[in-house]
Amino acid sequence: MELLLDALGWLGAATLLYGYAMVSSGKMSGDGLPYQVINLFGSVSLMINSGYKAAWPSAALNLIWAGIGIVALVKLYRLGVAR
Repeated sequence: MELLLDALGWLGAATLLYGYAMVSSGKMSGDGLPYQVINLFGSVSLMINSGYKAAWPSAALNLIWAGIGIVALVKLYRLGVAR
């Protein structure tokens, strides 16, 4: 289980870095569906890993990050972008 949760944490970190790099290089829109999904996946993955490791500040940060992602996805859904 420990190896799986470590892998999940690394995958989450890599996913967040990938999204940030794509937006920073202009290859992805920061307000688009792909970026929001990437951020949500990455933050949830890191939140699970951080919670398991009892790294509560990181877990809280990623919980809030995931909440922001969910709000953004709901907004995109209401605008018809995520359907």
